[in-house]
Amino acid sequence: MTDAMRAPQRRSRRGRYLALAATAALLPALLATSACGGPADAATGKSELTVLTFAPAGTGATDRPGMTALAGAIGAEIDAQGGISGHRLKVLTCNEHNTADGAAACARQAVDAGAVAVVGSYSQFGDTFMPLLENARIPYIGGYGLSRPEFTSPISYPVAGGTPALIAGSGRQLVAAGCRTVSLIRPDTPAGDNLVGALAGALNPAGVKLTDVRTGEKSTDYTGQAKQAIGDDKPNNCVTAALGPVPTLNLLDSLRRQPHKNTRLASVIGSFQQSVVDSTGGDTGPLGGAYATGWYPPETSAVWDPLRATVRTHGAADVNIDDADPGVETTWVGYQVFLKAVQRLGSHPVTPQSLRETLDNGGPIDTGGATPPLSWGLTSMLASADSPRLVNTSVTFQQVQGGRLVEQQPGFVDVRWVLTGGKPPAS
Repeated sequence: MTDAMRAPQRRSRRGRYLALAATAALLPALLATSACGGPADAATGKSELTVLTFAPAGTGATDRPGMTALAGAIGAEIDAQGGISGHRLKVLTCNEHNTADGAAACARQAVDAGAVAVVGSYSQFGDTFMPLLENARIPYIGGYGLSRPEFTSPISYPVAGGTPALIAGSGRQLVAAGCRTVSLIRPDTPAGDNLVGALAGALNPAGVKLTDVRTGEKSTDYTGQAKQAIGDDKPNNCVTAALGPVPTLNLLDSLRRQPHKNTRLASVIGSFQQSVVDSTGGDTGPLGGAYATGWYPPETSAVWDPLRATVRTHGAADVNIDDADPGVETTWVGYQVFLKAVQRLGSHPVTPQSLRETLDNGGPIDTGGATPPLSWGLTSMLASADSPRLVNTSVTFQQVQGGRLVEQQPGFVDVRWVLTGGKPPAS
């Protein structure tokens, strides 16, 4: 279930990952071709690139400390590798506090520090922080996608489809599962409001009825919402949710206590992921057989081996980094995009302007299979006045089977037609 959005705060540490060598390199193919290498002090005397990553922490509702922790680990590893294209990388982090003032303060920190980019960050207050970055022309690369300005601002380079793509994907997954009624449990916030239209666009072509169930962002008791969503528990009744990790657990407890046998559960990856499945009883808990929609391949995919290697070598002491958290994964993808843009500039100066020009006019950027190749050229833009910068409209379908969250079907599912108000593609 989403904020999608808010992940549990403990990192997955499974035995199969312990086999990863402690000396595994960050983005080896990228670094091998970017004039990097040598001992950690090889970057001494090189020019310095400053970037900033911000996310909320300590709020009890939308915390994403793993995003800033991973950013620091990536910066440490890049410099340990000798820098990137002749530059040292200075990574600054900022606690956004889940407030408009906090988001503005983080944006001002980026401006004051002379950052060339803000990378892999999380905030629902795009209306507040984006104008500050726009005035300084600092690119915003790989934001989580909670607010409209992230998909409209010319300086924004989203790597995923944000919450609209997730919830649209959840709708299509539930249509395919045979749901005839769907209740959306979501926070009563502007970000939550944006989800209703995207879900309706996915359900309406199939004639599926949608019920909008609102709740406070920090609610602890979801008894009323659970009763409303379950209703009379008819066959093919389904519930999807977009809440944070702690609210999600509270919601699951409320759903568990409401008698039902026909209602099926779904959510988006983030608040609902493997650690939540484990903590709620696996297949015997309320998430047994539940559906999930994500932006990226499952956490078990080899796509995330470089991320796990970086966490192991430079972030092992930080329990905040959960490699299954979509916020952490988004930060990872955002930094891949940034680093490859720097690599493409070669010996040319790296500035906010040169980065924007490279991202706007260069060819697609390969993210190692975490997403389809990404491009922000005019031909890649979404045909929507509301979200023209939303270039990646693909999601993945997953399901809890045998107590594990696995692919329900392989590859990416494109929901662009939902987000543009179109018709389903011919089957």
